Amino acid sequence: MTMEAYRYEDGSISYPGHPRGPDGAEPAETIDLSEYTAEVVTWTTSTATPPGVREPNTLAIVEFDVDGESVRAIGQATTDEIETGDEVEPVSVEELREPGAGIREPESQDWDGYRFEPV
Repeated sequence: MTMEAYRYEDGSISYPGHPRGPDGAEPAETIDLSEYTAEVVTWTTSTATPPGVREPNTLAIVEFDVDGESVRAIGQATTDEIETGDEVEPVSVEELREPGAGIREPESQDWDGYRFEPV
């Protein structure tokens, strides 16, 4: 599994990737953000989570530096012990939430993804 971002001809990077860049161009290449570390920009802890999501659920906005380009992402943290400025790495998890707890059919979507873990 990759944490795929798109780089466009103008050098900008988008996560998640979009079929068109800021100038309307198609992506020039993909970048796997799971190969990079990031810095926590801000975070919050939700204590009233949707069905199947762990409670409490700490979320972080992180910023990657990819060849001088800033790329931000939001996701769950692996711990509630996280602070602004912490260095984190993306870690792959098979289930970000419990598939049978929501109203959607479990087979209708992917449940895997990434959480951010302090380095």
